[in-house]
Amino acid sequence: MNDSKYLWVAPLPSTLKGWSLTAILVAVAVAALNWSAQGAQLSAAELAAGVPQIADFLSRTVPPDLSILPALMAPAIETIQIAIWGTLLGIVGAVPVSFLAARNLNVNPWLYRATRQSLNVIRSINELILALVFVAAVGLGPFPGVLALALHGVGMLGKFFAESIEEIDEGPLEALRATGARPLQVIAFGVLPQVITAWIAVILYRFEVNLRSATVLGMVGAGGLGFELVSSLKLFKYQETATCIIVITVMVIAADMISNRLRAAIRSNGRG
Repeated sequence: MNDSKYLWVAPLPSTLKGWSLTAILVAVAVAALNWSAQGAQLSAAELAAGVPQIADFLSRTVPPDLSILPALMAPAIETIQIAIWGTLLGIVGAVPVSFLAARNLNVNPWLYRATRQSLNVIRSINELILALVFVAAVGLGPFPGVLALALHGVGMLGKFFAESIEEIDEGPLEALRATGARPLQVIAFGVLPQVITAWIAVILYRFEVNLRSATVLGMVGAGGLGFELVSSLKLFKYQETATCIIVITVMVIAADMISNRLRAAIRSNGRG
């Protein structure tokens, strides 16, 4: 048997010192996992004890109350609208920021670091927290959900866009600069043609994420199916809850299938 096909990410230790260091690293990793398990209060016994409650809840959701489907159409459409506008506004904010966050575009170092850190801060705040802030600012409804998704999208898309720019071929950019092209011309004719395919794929994925998030933002009053889901749970109408979950699942699966088709088409055209 050829052992060369069994490859490791690093060579195995060949000395006693190497094996000792490996044993120490394994012990540290096990200790870290044990420490984190204690902090997270992992308990197989509590999970086993909770299984009957989970089964009881699931039994109360069967059969789903499909009679409310017509009433869920408007919230479902609202959820899609929140995801669409959250994605679009995120793109509008992320595109200019990404050029400032790309090291290879000769950006001022201080401006580059400030932009990068700003994107880190925006990404660190969960959409639900942002939705709570915007609900307090502009009131209940889908608009705060759009704003929350858009602001968080600026942080996520800005990071991905900037990293795509940093991975491009520098040759066309240097050629354009040598001819006296201005920065906007370098971006339009040297950067965008190289990153647009990757950007579209990331945007499609971001829309999927926003659709999933939009179904949850309603829990804090930001509209969409999440509001209907929480309302049914609070009123103990678990069969209606099951119907809401089914509609959300169908929407997410449909968005995933469409997005996969579009990404496959983009990749095939890019190779062609």
